[in-house]
Amino acid sequence: MKRVWKWGDAAVVGAVLLAALFVFLLFLPKEEAAYAAVYLDGTLIDTLPLNEDVQITYTGNYHSTVTVRNGKVAVTASDCPGEDCVHSGWVNTPARSIVCLPNRLEIRIAADTSDVDFVVR
Repeated sequence: MKRVWKWGDAAVVGAVLLAALFVFLLFLPKEEAAYAAVYLDGTLIDTLPLNEDVQITYTGNYHSTVTVRNGKVAVTASDCPGEDCVHSGWVNTPARSIVCLPNRLEIRIAADTSDVDFVVR
Protein backbone atom coordinates (compact mmCIF):
# COMPACT_ATOMS: atom_id res chain seq x y z
CA MET A 1 0.00 0.00 0.00
CA LYS A 2 1.44 3.33 -1.09
CA ARG A 3 1.08 6.27 1.31
CA VAL A 4 0.27 9.62 -0.27
CA TRP A 5 0.92 12.92 1.42
CA LYS A 6 -2.09 15.13 1.72
CA TRP A 7 -2.32 18.90 2.14
CA GLY A 8 -3.01 18.55 5.87
CA ASP A 9 0.13 16.42 6.40
CA ALA A 10 2.33 19.08 4.82
CA ALA A 11 0.64 21.81 6.91
CA VAL A 12 1.28 19.92 10.16
CA VAL A 13 4.93 19.27 9.29
CA GLY A 14 5.39 22.93 8.34
CA ALA A 15 3.78 24.11 11.59
CA VAL A 16 6.03 21.83 13.66
CA LEU A 17 9.15 23.08 11.84
CA LEU A 18 8.08 26.69 12.28
CA ALA A 19 7.48 26.14 16.01
CA ALA A 20 10.91 24.47 16.35
CA LEU A 21 12.56 27.44 14.64
CA PHE A 22 10.73 29.86 16.94
CA VAL A 23 11.87 27.96 20.08
CA PHE A 24 15.45 27.83 18.78
CA LEU A 25 15.53 31.59 18.16
CA LEU A 26 13.91 32.27 21.52
CA PHE A 27 16.64 30.44 23.44
CA LEU A 28 19.55 31.51 21.26
CA PRO A 29 22.33 32.93 23.46
CA LYS A 30 22.31 36.69 23.48
CA GLU A 31 25.41 38.87 23.32
CA GLU A 32 25.99 40.31 26.77
CA ALA A 33 27.62 43.67 27.37
CA ALA A 34 30.26 42.32 29.74
CA TYR A 35 32.68 44.43 31.70
CA ALA A 36 35.26 44.10 34.45
CA ALA A 37 34.42 45.87 37.69
CA VAL A 38 37.54 46.94 39.58
CA TYR A 39 37.29 47.31 43.37
CA LEU A 40 39.95 48.77 45.66
CA ASP A 41 39.38 48.41 49.41
CA GLY A 42 35.85 47.18 48.63
CA THR A 43 34.92 50.35 46.71
CA LEU A 44 34.14 50.27 43.00
CA ILE A 45 36.76 52.48 41.35
CA ASP A 46 36.50 51.57 37.66
CA THR A 47 34.59 49.57 35.06
CA LEU A 48 36.43 48.27 32.02
CA PRO A 49 34.45 47.08 28.98
CA LEU A 50 35.74 43.72 27.76
CA ASN A 51 35.27 44.67 24.11
CA GLU A 52 38.02 47.35 24.25
CA ASP A 53 41.71 46.54 24.70
CA VAL A 54 43.21 48.61 27.52
CA GLN A 55 46.01 48.48 30.11
CA ILE A 56 45.72 50.42 33.38
CA THR A 57 47.84 50.44 36.55
CA TYR A 58 45.99 50.72 39.87
CA THR A 59 47.80 51.80 43.02
CA GLY A 60 46.79 50.78 46.51
CA ASN A 61 49.39 49.36 48.86
CA TYR A 62 51.18 48.09 45.71
CA HIS A 63 50.96 48.63 41.95
CA SER A 64 48.85 46.24 39.85
CA THR A 65 48.66 46.45 36.06
CA VAL A 66 45.31 45.25 34.70
CA THR A 67 45.09 44.35 31.02
CA VAL A 68 41.95 43.81 28.94
CA ARG A 69 42.54 42.01 25.64
CA ASN A 70 40.32 39.94 23.34
CA GLY A 71 37.35 39.99 25.73
CA LYS A 72 39.40 38.78 28.72
CA VAL A 73 40.97 40.51 31.70
CA ALA A 74 44.10 39.70 33.72
CA VAL A 75 46.52 41.24 36.16
CA THR A 76 49.64 41.18 34.01
CA ALA A 77 52.09 42.77 36.45
CA SER A 78 52.19 43.47 40.16
CA ASP A 79 54.84 44.28 42.74
CA CYS A 80 52.89 42.62 45.57
CA PRO A 81 54.41 39.67 47.46
CA GLY A 82 53.66 36.30 45.87
CA GLU A 83 51.97 37.77 42.80
CA ASP A 84 49.03 35.36 43.12
CA CYS A 85 46.87 37.81 41.16
CA VAL A 86 49.26 37.60 38.20
CA HIS A 87 49.12 33.80 38.32
CA SER A 88 45.29 33.87 38.18
CA GLY A 89 45.51 34.17 34.41
CA TRP A 90 42.93 35.49 31.97
CA VAL A 91 39.29 35.63 33.08
CA ASN A 92 36.15 36.26 31.02
CA THR A 93 33.21 34.58 32.78
CA PRO A 94 30.99 36.07 35.51
CA ALA A 95 31.69 33.09 37.76
CA ARG A 96 35.38 34.01 38.12
CA SER A 97 37.23 36.91 39.68
CA ILE A 98 40.80 38.02 40.32
CA VAL A 99 41.85 39.05 43.81
CA CYS A 100 45.07 40.68 45.00
CA LEU A 101 44.90 40.57 48.79
CA PRO A 102 48.09 42.55 49.54
CA ASN A 103 46.93 45.38 47.24
CA ARG A 104 43.27 44.99 48.35
CA LEU A 105 42.27 44.87 44.67
CA GLU A 106 39.47 42.74 43.23
CA ILE A 107 38.34 42.38 39.63
CA ARG A 108 34.90 40.91 39.01
CA ILE A 109 33.42 40.07 35.63
CA ALA A 110 29.88 41.39 35.34
CA ALA A 111 27.30 41.73 32.59
CA ASP A 112 24.25 43.88 32.06
CA THR A 113 22.17 40.72 31.76
CA SER A 114 22.99 37.28 33.08
CA ASP A 115 21.08 34.05 33.38
CA VAL A 116 23.31 32.93 36.28
CA ASP A 117 21.39 33.05 39.56
CA PHE A 118 24.33 32.21 41.83
CA VAL A 119 27.66 30.42 41.81
CA VAL A 120 28.69 27.78 44.33
CA ARG A 121 32.42 27.14 44.75
